[in-house]
Amino acid sequence: MKAAVDKPDVSLLKEKARQLRVEILKMLAEAKSGHTGGSLSSADIVAALFFYKMRHKPHDPKWIKRDRFILSKGHAAPVLYAALALSGYFDSSLLKTLRKIGSPLQGHPCSTKLPGVEISTGSLGQGLSIANGIALGLKLDGSGSRVYCLLGDGETQEGQVWEAAMTAAHYKLDNLCAFIDNNGLQIDGHCCDVMHIEPIVNKWEAFGWNVIDIDGHDMKAVVAALNDAETVKGKPTMIVARTVKGKGVSFFEGKVEYHGLAPSREELEMALKELGK
Repeated sequence: MKAAVDKPDVSLLKEKARQLRVEILKMLAEAKSGHTGGSLSSADIVAALFFYKMRHKPHDPKWIKRDRFILSKGHAAPVLYAALALSGYFDSSLLKTLRKIGSPLQGHPCSTKLPGVEISTGSLGQGLSIANGIALGLKLDGSGSRVYCLLGDGETQEGQVWEAAMTAAHYKLDNLCAFIDNNGLQIDGHCCDVMHIEPIVNKWEAFGWNVIDIDGHDMKAVVAALNDAETVKGKPTMIVARTVKGKGVSFFEGKVEYHGLAPSREELEMALKELGK
């Protein structure tokens, strides 16, 4: 199976993003713990990747020609699990086991427990370095596969991210495309109060990256950015996606307390109604 098609059905991708949000909320409410805000804010990005752009085979997770996805912000594991389930890597009934003892759906992705997870992540700041290594290896092998990496905006306060930024530009990793889920909030508050990351576009450009600045909830813009990134030669691409923490549920949106707070049963019912479920 090849997920990507020449002409994307934007309405279908929007529906996939809605389904991801529904599954995210259901599994978090069942687990009674986990990260709501950043999982919801990145749903449109992940939907575009898994159901449009990336080449992958759910029945053959180690397919040699597959594109790779690295969830650097590993605490947003629910959005990855939902995408894998809806893609067909495993039965959706497994989602209800999130964070339970013995479940392959750990609080952070574990590559030895769940098919479709490329690498175990969780310690923030490391994902882009891992993506660099994979992208460089694919280049050396002459592979046409691409690597996609999703970072959080608060995560870019980590020094290792900027070492990785220099490395990717130095080795001209044009088979690497990264996203920043730029929702402006992290666990301790607003990013601008904890450690200001702006001007984020200028910084990545200064490090030698091709940078695309978009509304991360505009599916047409996400798709166009992914298509543009594939045409760039000689440098990696960073897509700065301006998003809203908790996107899709009015009473979660822009609320820092829902960074790591799961919805209650009552909140779940209200949220699913908003999402049309």
